[in-house]
Amino acid sequence: MSVIIVLITASILIAGGFLVAFLWSVRNGQYDDDYTPSVRMLFDDAAPPPSNDHSPQNNQIHK
Repeated sequence: MSVIIVLITASILIAGGFLVAFLWSVRNGQYDDDYTPSVRMLFDDAAPPPSNDHSPQNNQIHK
């Protein structure tokens, strides 16, 4: 029976720790921007600069 009391106490302490961590992250603005992540994949990335690499992989022979 004493094991149940230890387990309940441990679970309440762990749940309280998660609650404190969540409240701390909310107060520090961790969840303020909820729009940008959902549309970030729709924005075009900048084009990569042209490569001046003259390796054999980039020199293709067209017949």
